[in-house]
Amino acid sequence: MHTYSRFTSPIGELLIAATDDGVTHLLFERAEGGHEIGSDWRADDGTETPAATWMAVVRAQLAEYFDGARRTFDVPLAASGTPFQRDVWTALRAIGFGSTISYGELARRIANPRAVRAVGLANGRNPISIVVPCHRVIGGNGALTGYGGGLDRKRWLLAHESSR
Repeated sequence: MHTYSRFTSPIGELLIAATDDGVTHLLFERAEGGHEIGSDWRADDGTETPAATWMAVVRAQLAEYFDGARRTFDVPLAASGTPFQRDVWTALRAIGFGSTISYGELARRIANPRAVRAVGLANGRNPISIVVPCHRVIGGNGALTGYGGGLDRKRWLLAHESSR
């Protein structure tokens, strides 16, 4: 069972979901409005549970991040994905604050240099944006490429980090 809550950020409302094991989702509002909420998710009702604790921790850390006081996140994560996707998401967390790398470099970092497209797909399926910083991956030519939250948000996040 997932529990979810919302967080208002400078780049729009975020939806946070967690289980007792950790944060499972940090999603931007969809372009057409609203969030994609799972059928088995329930809104946080204030009951003290491990999931509610993880959401409170990530909300506090997001506030610090957006205020410029936090560069890394240290909340337990419990995203569902294939072993390959989880490898990519782990590698994303190792990209330094304010840094960017290419999809090719990310593929090399997971010791699979020929898997550039697969790395791009796994990056795009990252369910925990910002905390797992998929916005730090750019095209091999330095161009900003796709981002689930939209290129304007990617541009904002990169500028936010480079100004700190």
